[in-house]
Amino acid sequence: MSVDAAATVTELVRHRLAAAGTTPSAEDLAGAVADAARDSGLVLGARGMADLAARVRDDVWGAGPLQPLLDDPAVTDVLVNGPDDVWVDRDGRLGRTALRLGSTADVRALAVRLAAAAGQRLDDASPVVDARLADGTRLHAVLPPVAGACTLLSLRTMRSRAFPLGALTSAGALAAGVEPLLVALVRARATILVSGATGAGKTTLLAALVGAVPPDERVVVIEESEELRPAHGHVVRLLARHANVDGAGRVDLTDLVRQAMRMRPDRIVLGECRGAEVRDVLGALNTGHDGGFATVHANTAADVPARLEALGALAGLSRDALAAQAASALDVVLHVRRERGRRYLAEVGVVRRAQDGRLEVARALTCDGRGAAVPGEAYDALVRLAARGGPA
Repeated sequence: MSVDAAATVTELVRHRLAAAGTTPSAEDLAGAVADAARDSGLVLGARGMADLAARVRDDVWGAGPLQPLLDDPAVTDVLVNGPDDVWVDRDGRLGRTALRLGSTADVRALAVRLAAAAGQRLDDASPVVDARLADGTRLHAVLPPVAGACTLLSLRTMRSRAFPLGALTSAGALAAGVEPLLVALVRARATILVSGATGAGKTTLLAALVGAVPPDERVVVIEESEELRPAHGHVVRLLARHANVDGAGRVDLTDLVRQAMRMRPDRIVLGECRGAEVRDVLGALNTGHDGGFATVHANTAADVPARLEALGALAGLSRDALAAQAASALDVVLHVRRERGRRYLAEVGVVRRAQDGRLEVARALTCDGRGAAVPGEAYDALVRLAARGGPA
């Protein structure tokens, strides 16, 4: 079947579904494809019809020609730099694909359609979109001239499977002997901050930690978009909302942290601490809501205090106020690293105040990514934190 014929069927299906005015089911879509193919004069066998239905489904509900890449379980990111310049991160390694998307206009049209599917506007007046597709895929798109010559697309897949800490150990992401220590910290209700760069595995480790929370505890997860899917029986989530095209309806993370405190949480989890919400998170953790979790972007565990100070400044907190709040609220920093396609826990640090009053993260464990963990100056303090939970 020609590309033009498939495009014609897709447009007919879109019109039929739009005219119906309801959310179509898989059966509705299949019926619309069969009707559109017949009206277009196409004669197809069972296999040809199934292939056409899959292509139309990808175009209507998915990411079009990019959908097969997103469906690959080994792929975490799909990056479009141009119509003939599509890359994927597969098994932790970035590689170029042979996929061709047509013209720059086709890439722009695909980006606009995906943004609309995510409920966002992408045009010359609003040339940047950061949104979430229905299947959980994270979409980032930038239009020219901000993006240069061609629309840029970045898609990050969301895998539904949550890995327990034991699986991370088997995969080499955790050094030998670290897993029981982390379980003990969770049981002891230590407040844990997971740090690292983008794509280093912060969310994966955070989900595993939440999965180790006792099953009789209620976990409230706060996120900008749904990424954290821990294997725990009592998880409720609050999701931030962008303003609509009229600038109304915005619900930010600061609002959600305040609401979470009224929901009888045993554990509060902030998917990513990236702005003024740090003030409310630290405030919550200082008012009896211990045992929480959050992630933050940082280059090393030792850089976490500087990152928190920068975020605190956005909320009007002085360095001293931030240090006092953080030292009381936070216990441990787990820093993850990505090197040559491998993601692993590289450092474990204990949060404390230095003699000069500044916030610091003292090194307790250093992991080399090959299974070895070397104790640091704060190792005894880390063991004492873990011992608060009592024997297993």
